[in-house]
Amino acid sequence: MEKFLWKYADVNVDGTSHAKNSAGGQWTQAADETARFLHGKDWLSRNLRTWSKTYINDRTSLPVHAYGIRNTSRINDEVLATDIKLHLQSIGKYVQAHDIVDYLKRPEVQERHGLKKTVSLATAQRWMFKLNYRWREEKKGQYVDGHERDDVVTYRQDVFLPLWKSFAYRLRNWKEDDMMVEEHDPDNHIGSRRVVVWFHDESTFYAHDRRDVRWVHLTEGAVPKPKGEGASLMVANFVSADYGWLQSEDGKESARILFKAGKGRDGYFTTENILAHATLAMDILDKHFPQDDHILVFDNATTHVKRADDAPAARDMPKNPSRTWGPSVPVKDARGNVMRDTGGKPIKEKIRMADSQIADGTYQSFYFPEGHEKAGWFKGMAQILSERGFNNSAGIRAECPGFKCPAEKIPHCCCRRLLYNQPDFVNVKSRLEILCEGRGFRLLLLPKFHCELNFIEMCWGYAKRIYRQYDLSSKENDLERNVIAALNSIPLAAMRKFAIRARRFIDAYDKGLDGHRAAWAVKKYRGHRVLPDSIMRDFDTAPTSLL
Repeated sequence: MEKFLWKYADVNVDGTSHAKNSAGGQWTQAADETARFLHGKDWLSRNLRTWSKTYINDRTSLPVHAYGIRNTSRINDEVLATDIKLHLQSIGKYVQAHDIVDYLKRPEVQERHGLKKTVSLATAQRWMFKLNYRWREEKKGQYVDGHERDDVVTYRQDVFLPLWKSFAYRLRNWKEDDMMVEEHDPDNHIGSRRVVVWFHDESTFYAHDRRDVRWVHLTEGAVPKPKGEGASLMVANFVSADYGWLQSEDGKESARILFKAGKGRDGYFTTENILAHATLAMDILDKHFPQDDHILVFDNATTHVKRADDAPAARDMPKNPSRTWGPSVPVKDARGNVMRDTGGKPIKEKIRMADSQIADGTYQSFYFPEGHEKAGWFKGMAQILSERGFNNSAGIRAECPGFKCPAEKIPHCCCRRLLYNQPDFVNVKSRLEILCEGRGFRLLLLPKFHCELNFIEMCWGYAKRIYRQYDLSSKENDLERNVIAALNSIPLAAMRKFAIRARRFIDAYDKGLDGHRAAWAVKKYRGHRVLPDSIMRDFDTAPTSLL
């Protein structure tokens, strides 16, 4: 409007137009040219004249336009927003913006909220954002398969936690604001020796494992890349919050094992490899860390809990005497490798089962002695049980169908169940446990499905994040070099933060929380070494959606 009035008033002294402004003094022509200058048409020209006449008559009357005036979105209505949230939650896990469009099409919904029509898909997508939904990959949490199974919970609460608490007061702690400074408790009289807990685990790195999500420039095109995961390299190691990776102070001796798993390569990581790795770790600890007491922690993998081949086991035992029965084990050559036949199958042989110490302290042989008419024969379950005082064992079936014994008859339902529950059959020590105890080290097995208690898992994650930033290469030498560099890049302070997080989980389980609630509590109190005693009351006030 200002441009229009300047153009109209730009005239000669006598009020006529001049060469530079032919529209001077021409009301309609000046409005048309101003409208064209502003990329408008007849509508703008007419309104310029109307607004100007109104302003001339009343200098306080200026036109008001809608540009810049903020419109209020209907999603800001808390009632409507809550209604949509409840609808999305009722759909389940996989919701989409179109669900809002369809929901607002319903006549009863429109009548309840005073709507005349539904919203567009673009609007629904904006509303999803306002309702705190984000289109992204789902965050991954801890695995729950079997996590709260009865036998797993029993082991966690009755075995693992009491063992952990028996030495927890001797563990080192660090200041929350500086993980490199040890925190001393003057009231904690632990003596001169600390306990250092070493966590063991294995992880596999792949040559072609790289980041898929990054900032990509518009000018970048598709780049050919290798197919598949590429060569693999398995790493096995021990780590502690006190010293980091297990190695000598100068780094020349290390417990790190690099293993090329697979057929035609180094084979597979078996119990023999685990025993050799534990031996290497204990050699380093005896030599370089004699000032501390050490505990080795392993997960509950089958290779870690494997018993000796000749250990008492009720599985496959015949009920009656047998001249040929015995545990079958693979035949190994002088180098410890399993021998195979021409078809590639392992060659097996039968061995004699070791004697067992029963409840009264005496040893029982599972084979008839010399001088017996069946000398050297396996006695069979009925005879073994009879010698233990089960006089009616001959009349009990060998095994319930599928070894699924009726709960009301356990343990006297069958011979195998009776032997299965005998203390000397239940409490057989694993080969790893025998090895560690023979060297003066304590062994602690984590509960099954509880990877959150092993902070080395977070160390693997940290290392793989660094590893994925290196240049892609299919060469195994580059793979090994990059893996070592990534593992060595983890700061000790980060390891200690990971360890404290794992200890918070242990404290959560000790306070009676299950896995789901423990994960919530650990996140909420991530600045604490232990959870507050009021943790159970906190669940009463926590929003249900967070639990």
